[in-house]
Amino acid sequence: MNSLDSFLCQEITELKQQGLYRILRRIDSIQGPTVVIDGREVILLCSNNYLGLANHPILINAQIGASKEFGTGACASRLISGNMLLHERLEKRIAEFKECESAIVFSTGYMANLGVITSLVRKGDLVISDRLNHASIIDGIRLSGAEFRVYPHKDIGRLEQLLKHSSNRFRRTLIITDGIFSMDGDIAPLPEIIKVSKRFNAILMVDDAHATGVLGKTGRGTKEYYNIKEGLDIVMGTFSKAFASLGGFIAGSKVLIDYLRNKARSFIYSTGLPPSVLASSLAAIDVIEKEPELRQRLWKKVKRIKNDLKSLGFDTMESQTQIIPVLIGKEDLTMKMSELLFKEGILAVGIRPPSVPKGTSRIRVSIMAMHTDEHIERALEAFKKAGRKLGII
Repeated sequence: MNSLDSFLCQEITELKQQGLYRILRRIDSIQGPTVVIDGREVILLCSNNYLGLANHPILINAQIGASKEFGTGACASRLISGNMLLHERLEKRIAEFKECESAIVFSTGYMANLGVITSLVRKGDLVISDRLNHASIIDGIRLSGAEFRVYPHKDIGRLEQLLKHSSNRFRRTLIITDGIFSMDGDIAPLPEIIKVSKRFNAILMVDDAHATGVLGKTGRGTKEYYNIKEGLDIVMGTFSKAFASLGGFIAGSKVLIDYLRNKARSFIYSTGLPPSVLASSLAAIDVIEKEPELRQRLWKKVKRIKNDLKSLGFDTMESQTQIIPVLIGKEDLTMKMSELLFKEGILAVGIRPPSVPKGTSRIRVSIMAMHTDEHIERALEAFKKAGRKLGII
């Protein structure tokens, strides 16, 4: 064994001892409310396929048609020869959907966050972030070279204090918050954040990855949920969750998007998304607008399982959305719970540090519109059985 492998084996051993070692489970079927793993059908309770669009015939047919018409790939960065008709159609469509002047599409949501943050701020600037923001936001801030401040989760008072303390000390101040927080399932107090950001002339950005397609009367996200008309400068989102496709985007003013097209390194140096993916994202927007019953069905299922989990004695924290954390606490106990659920035919993965703070490990349940009453009943029975066996309830 060479020195590198020896070092890596030691690191892996430490991860296993800490209960933080991770493995991949292979799924051998369509990403639906149930999936096949090792020849066995299990109920899927940890997917971001919130509206069940991953196997929607309209999206599948759109992908097939685009591949036949435009081929399999863009084959270059968009600033070279990879800018295709479908890229521009999707950017126009997502800008309309998000009710912004313009939009730009990135290869992933991660790349969208890295691109916008590192383009807008640098040394001499300040970024203030909610403590529970997504890892891609944290990485983007660190790469930017800007000063970095964190406020306790949704603590507007502390955010205001940080802004007061930093007033006139920095060239530019950027505030960033998730819309729906990906591990807690609660919603950012965006109207209050807007009031504070305006008073201190700060730029405000929301990561709407888990809200896009789901939150608001027509699924347009956090801005629509709160009926916000102004004060939000940058909206980030993804096509890989409720849209069941791939890619990320930034929506905002025409000037912002023109700037990012010229400055965002994760856009400039990435190959454009393939036509099939762009077509399915376009089709997903159409379906979301034309089939509001998908969202209505989702929220009905969410309400039921959340109430029943609470009735059983589980702590679902402050979840307000389709993401329902079932708090366990200890890492090893969380993984035991996940394994017991899997034995009962439920795939609900345990979430441990660094994805969540130490001592708050949890089973992260996420619901799909396509889950049936029978799926939910079986899941609740499995949670009850496993929770009692481990002394959690």
